[in-house]
Amino acid sequence: MSTLRFFALKETLNRKPKKIVEEKRRSELFGQNVYSLSKMRQTLTSDAFESVTNAIEKGAKIDRNIADQIASGMKDWALSKGVTHYTHWFQPLTGATAEKHDAFFETIENNGAIEKFGGSQLVQQEPDASSFPSGGIRNTFEARGYTAWDPTSPAFIYGTTLCIPTVFVSYTGEALDYKTPLLRALQAVDSAAVAVCKYFDKNVRKVNASLGWEQEYFLIDSALVSSRPDIQLTGRTLLGHAPAKGQQLDDHYFGTIPNRAMAYMRDLETESMLLGIPVKTRHNEVAPNQFELAPIYEEANLAVDHNSLLMDVMDRVAERHNFKVLFHEKPFKGINGSGKHNNWSLSTDTGVNLLSPGKTPMSNLQFLTFFINTIKAVYEYEELLRAAIASASNDHRLGANEAPPAIISVFIGEQLTHVLNELENVTDGKLSPQEKTDLKLNVVGKIPEILLDNTDRNRTSPFAFTGNKFEFRAVGSKANCANPMTVLNSIVAKQLMEFKVEVDKLIEKKDLKKDEAIFNVLREYIKQSKNILFEGNGYGEAWEKEAKKRGLSNNKTTPEALKVKISEKALALYKELGVMNAIEVEARYEIEMEDYIMRIQIEGRVLGDLARNHIVPTAVKYQNILIENVKGLKEIYGDAFKKVAKAQLDLIEEISTHIETINNMVTKMTNHRKKANEIEEVEAKANAYCTKIKPMLEEIRYHCDKLELLVDDELWPLTKYRELLFTK
Repeated sequence: MSTLRFFALKETLNRKPKKIVEEKRRSELFGQNVYSLSKMRQTLTSDAFESVTNAIEKGAKIDRNIADQIASGMKDWALSKGVTHYTHWFQPLTGATAEKHDAFFETIENNGAIEKFGGSQLVQQEPDASSFPSGGIRNTFEARGYTAWDPTSPAFIYGTTLCIPTVFVSYTGEALDYKTPLLRALQAVDSAAVAVCKYFDKNVRKVNASLGWEQEYFLIDSALVSSRPDIQLTGRTLLGHAPAKGQQLDDHYFGTIPNRAMAYMRDLETESMLLGIPVKTRHNEVAPNQFELAPIYEEANLAVDHNSLLMDVMDRVAERHNFKVLFHEKPFKGINGSGKHNNWSLSTDTGVNLLSPGKTPMSNLQFLTFFINTIKAVYEYEELLRAAIASASNDHRLGANEAPPAIISVFIGEQLTHVLNELENVTDGKLSPQEKTDLKLNVVGKIPEILLDNTDRNRTSPFAFTGNKFEFRAVGSKANCANPMTVLNSIVAKQLMEFKVEVDKLIEKKDLKKDEAIFNVLREYIKQSKNILFEGNGYGEAWEKEAKKRGLSNNKTTPEALKVKISEKALALYKELGVMNAIEVEARYEIEMEDYIMRIQIEGRVLGDLARNHIVPTAVKYQNILIENVKGLKEIYGDAFKKVAKAQLDLIEEISTHIETINNMVTKMTNHRKKANEIEEVEAKANAYCTKIKPMLEEIRYHCDKLELLVDDELWPLTKYRELLFTK
């Protein structure tokens, strides 16, 4: 056993869980470090408080004088809690969060000093952000970019820093972050949904998109991670043979949480409570050392911020417990990877979940309206939804035996499928009194009863209706939720706008009553979009063939999937809704393709180093031991040694074959990388990495993993799967 591996295992086995004492109830801790509306009410003037609430609820602008008052109240509250610095906290297109800390401290005359924080510092800052990816929106030497306060997401304290959630835009106004397009998409779906809600309730003034994410992750001891360069540099294992026992027995799933993991979770939950992140659920996932936590649902923009913040907090808390959190979608080959299911719905300011049926036929018709329009939106833009979850890491997971396939389909269950079949047969035009009665009593009226006992689930479906929400299951665990949420809310907004136009046209031109017009349009939508509905096994080859017949896309790789982002259809969608202009869309395409290229490139370099500098030398060392053994047998047995040493000779030859193949493949992969790097056009370059280089990673891995089974365990340099996954 290598020295590094030995000491890593020794250190891990000596770990003891930290004792975490929870002195207060969760409800008492919740939001203590958040500058919430209740704290604003206590620290702001009535004018300032009203200005903030108008900005949050109506998108109204805040006057600069009022901003000074808000900044003063925010500063005083933060200073009372021991804060020394503030930062504009934003989410650039790296996928991580970003922050630059400034002290409240300023000098004054006569060698004095004060704590100062004004409205100008609250509302806008100019970070030196030239190195963030911009996709060609600006040159590297053009550092000017602006962060601007987002009052809809409350400021919070982390450590001794006041963090102010902001958007990040270029000097020319283009969005350079994930938050800005999301806010625009949420505004679009709000406007479109309110217009449709007016058919059912004139009192609706606002519709909020809600999001509940489920964060899956692995916890690995930090000492073991330090002994694996591949995990350190890429977030996943690039080689490693599967252990004899993996997840076959399903004994980890929902099992007793290990003591060290429980101590980590309790510490994490305390930090989350203080930050106002409403985490509620924790459990063991299917794979060994894999876990999940989930919050109570929140407004989508806040939920996205909370998930991004939580991932940072998870990393920091893990350091205290000598853990490393792995967010990679597939850190270990042969066992389940990690996703981040996005549970999405729409709710009105009158307290109605638009994807949940009510007590009257009219409220159930409202449910059907939003339910069917969502299905239609997914059908029309299924390729764009697939593009929203595309990444080098998620490509390893999609289509594996624990994740949905790359084919986007919608699961609604047998009972709701029957309801849609009934609606499909609605008479074109005016409904007879009997038809209206039958629809209200036997179809629309029975929806609540249907959903009450509807326990159908399909874990192979990427987009499933689960009672009162849709669950987008294909989102990867590393992803920023803003990406899929921007797409989903945009396409639903577009679809609702078209629905409103069609219904109004039928009412005006065909003299139909409102509910008759709605039924007529919904009937056509069911017919047009029924190909997206699928109740069967999404893993099967038969579904791939069937999906192709239905005209559904199957973009299995990121380069294939991302091309849709810059299609005329996608550009027109974003332009019409004001979510992104063509420059912003094309920039994101460039950035995500470059990210794909860089990640495969890094993996190739790391695997080449591991193969040649760790695996091959170890295999040669063991081979030399075998050769010495054969020489000794020859001295003892003479000419008969070949018969006695046959196993050793075969092993020497087998090891030689693997060594030769590894060396040849690493050379070949390096040459292909050099050729690919000479390609200037980003799509061609990404395709070269995808089709030429990525398959070589698997081939090199195969031979390295074979050597792991052949070489003496005492010599093997890297911590093995059984140690990474089963050392508590």
